[in-house]
Amino acid sequence: MTDTTTEVRMTAGTRVYLYVSLSLVAALVLVPLLTTALGGFKSLGDLRINPFGLPSGWIWSNYTDILFGERYWRQMTNSLFIAVMTVFLTVVVSAMAAFTFAHVKFFGSGQLMNYFLVGLMFPVATAILPLFIRIRDLGLLDSYWGVILPQVAFGLGMSILLFRNYFRNLPDELFQAAFVDGCGYIRFFWYVSLPLSRPIVATVSIVTFVNSWNSYILPLIMLNTETKYPWPLGIMVYRGEFGTEWQLVLAFITLTILPTVIVFFLAQKHIIAGLTAGAVKS
Repeated sequence: MTDTTTEVRMTAGTRVYLYVSLSLVAALVLVPLLTTALGGFKSLGDLRINPFGLPSGWIWSNYTDILFGERYWRQMTNSLFIAVMTVFLTVVVSAMAAFTFAHVKFFGSGQLMNYFLVGLMFPVATAILPLFIRIRDLGLLDSYWGVILPQVAFGLGMSILLFRNYFRNLPDELFQAAFVDGCGYIRFFWYVSLPLSRPIVATVSIVTFVNSWNSYILPLIMLNTETKYPWPLGIMVYRGEFGTEWQLVLAFITLTILPTVIVFFLAQKHIIAGLTAGAVKS
């Protein structure tokens, strides 16, 4: 009887703690987003006087001028192409590599896996100079592939780690039964492992998409033509020699981060399932 009462009290306290903690975290996330969205409806003077409150006058033209402008959709298309190709290549390469690390035993597999994980310790900025020289030597400067390939390379470490843990958590009986029926590694990967890996595929895809969508340093270094700029570089259009139109910057940021927020909420269930896969060993 005592144990039951104690458990109920702990559960109630834990619930209150979780509600308070999550409310604080939600406020830390939502307040900047709402401030950014509302700032896009203000004039520059109103934004400076009242940065966090409601607009004194709602200026819808800040958003409509961007939405009906050719530059916005061109930059969104560039960002979408770069992000989709980065996601596709990252998922394909990391899934095949992770399957090999999870099921195929060969000499030096541990050292090779650690080599991929070393990339998690260094940001892109630390390798930007040798990366720029390599991309220049390959003739990929001022091209989409000069941005896509480095993003794929730097995203492989985490993606392989997530895929490998998920593949290892799949029941061994599936692997053994498939080989008894004459299924090789390639067919097992394609017809058994991948169909069961939808949560982790969604997780890696969303994480890679968001990282590519928000990437700034690589496009800044690799691209020179304005027509090829993704949206992070498009913000520079609103910076003048003597001032910045911050209200347009905030409106532009709101319109460009909205797709990633929508995609995240649509795939939220798969992301949680993929990140928690393998956390409990059955």
